[in-house]
Amino acid sequence: MSAKKTGIVYHDDFLLHTNTGHPECKERLEAAMAKLEDRKVMEMLELIEPREKAAVDTIALVHRNDYIKGVERACNEGNRQLDMDTYLTPETYEVARLAVQGGLDALKRVMGNELKHVFALLRPPGHHAEPNRGMGFCIFNNIAIAARVLQKQYGLERIMIVDWDVHHGNSTQHVFENEAGVLFFSVHQSPAYPGTGGLKEVGRGEGKGFNINAPMPMGCGDDDYLTLFKEVLLPVMEEYKPQMLLISAGQDAFMGDPLASMSVSRQCYAELTELLLEGARKHTGEKMIFFLEGGYNVDGQASIIFNVLNTVGRWELPLEEDVEPSRGGRGMDTIKSVCNIHKEFWPILR
Repeated sequence: MSAKKTGIVYHDDFLLHTNTGHPECKERLEAAMAKLEDRKVMEMLELIEPREKAAVDTIALVHRNDYIKGVERACNEGNRQLDMDTYLTPETYEVARLAVQGGLDALKRVMGNELKHVFALLRPPGHHAEPNRGMGFCIFNNIAIAARVLQKQYGLERIMIVDWDVHHGNSTQHVFENEAGVLFFSVHQSPAYPGTGGLKEVGRGEGKGFNINAPMPMGCGDDDYLTLFKEVLLPVMEEYKPQMLLISAGQDAFMGDPLASMSVSRQCYAELTELLLEGARKHTGEKMIFFLEGGYNVDGQASIIFNVLNTVGRWELPLEEDVEPSRGGRGMDTIKSVCNIHKEFWPILR
């Protein structure tokens, strides 16, 4: 194993997909990298730079070929929008393929026991991109493609995806909702874009019970998220025993995010990471990969990414903190409802 146990995926070409004035912009990554440089931790990280772009056949494990070709054609023709929210640049198709490959390179390093944990600083993000269309700033679903590769190439039978982005990961749910091999756990603001992720969306067929949604009301803070993780997520992880943990890490439940109405502090993300690390230590050999999704307060997101890496890397450096975090408390009824609905599938919640 490498002397370093924590990595980041980054490539300067991820900055080529950008739109001035749009919340999902290159400054999100520039601020994150500047923060890591400022805190002098880059030498403690293994930098993973994807050298090639993901094959179309690999992207097609999740997305329809006609959609993939449609994105390529739209970029070549100079189209500027996939939908009202999701922009294109001439480089978007190739950058999106590079982002997918970045996630796969992270898998290779972790599954090869070279690294324990990786934060994949990927753009464009992915968890809203459905098999047949992009939406919500997303082009290809990086984390869903990675999970499919874990199944098909590495033979994993139990993968857990935790989505803490403030917006529900509609595509990730839809891709896996009929199967038990991927347990999808999402905590998100409700009501909010894209309008999916209700309590009763528990999966279908063989996947019934393997789709857990916690749609939290506006204004939820640290206590709500920490209670949910301690009382629902960790017990379910204990029962499911995942072989790999993937996190859709969107930092937009942060109290200062302009596109949401939650109140989670910078330091809370370190506590949430510590809880995930506790579960990963038991079941995955500590292996876990974070995939960047949303997060539109560039300073706040940069701090949170540092806090996450500081936690998994065990650097014990001072956290980036909010002086007066909002403890919340508005989500406790939702947490009770999640337990009531899912105790049918997970006896540990009874």
